[in-house]
Amino acid sequence: MLTRKQHELICFIEDRLRETGVSPSFEEMKEALDLKSKSGVHRLISALEERQFIRRLPNRARALEVLRMPERGAPKKTPANVRPAPQPANDVVEIPLHGRIAAGVPIEAFEDSAMLAVPAALLGGGDHYALEVAGDSMVDAGILDGDYALIRRTDVARDGEIVVALIDDSEATLKYFRREGAMVRLDPANRAHDPQRYHPSQVRIQGKLAGLLRRYH
Repeated sequence: MLTRKQHELICFIEDRLRETGVSPSFEEMKEALDLKSKSGVHRLISALEERQFIRRLPNRARALEVLRMPERGAPKKTPANVRPAPQPANDVVEIPLHGRIAAGVPIEAFEDSAMLAVPAALLGGGDHYALEVAGDSMVDAGILDGDYALIRRTDVARDGEIVVALIDDSEATLKYFRREGAMVRLDPANRAHDPQRYHPSQVRIQGKLAGLLRRYH
C-alpha cells in the first residue's frame, strides 16, 4: 500500500517516461508534487525503491525504471481517527557531499561533489547537503574531526546557531554565529581556539547544522 505522495510520484514518473522516454528531474518531481524541498523527493524515491516499484539505473544520471505500477485509482484515505503507519526507520536519502570543511582554521569548501547516504530520520524539512569535518575547534559541541556535518541550506542565521560561514567567497568554516556590534563573530567550541571576527560583507551564511553522522572504524 503506497502513501498518497508515493502514488502521485510513481504515476508522474511513469507518465513522463511514456511521453519523453526520460525520467523527470528531481526539481520537476518536487514541483509536480508541491514539495518544499528535494529531500522529500529523495525520501519518496527511496521508499518506492524499497518497495520494489522502481529502481535507479546504475551509471546514468537521473535514470529511473518503473518495475511495476500500483492501481491507478487514488489510494484510500486513512480514517481521521487512525494514525498513519510510521515510515521505516531504515529509510535512507542521498544528499550531496561537498568535500571537507574546517572546524578550525577556514579551508576551502565544496571541493567536489559525491553523494552520502543518510538516514531520513536525521533530516527535517528543507534542502540538505553534507560536509566532512576537519579539525577540532568544535569538539566541545560534540563535533569531531572526521564527522559528517548535515547542513540545511539557508542564508540567514540567528545568534548562537552553528553555521557554515563562507569567508570572502573562498573559504568556509563551521562555527557558532554571533553578532558583535557592527561585526560578525564566529566562535569555536574549544578554548584552544580564538573567535574570528569579520565585517558582515565578508561573511555569507551557507547553511546551518541540522545533524551529525559519525562512522566508527
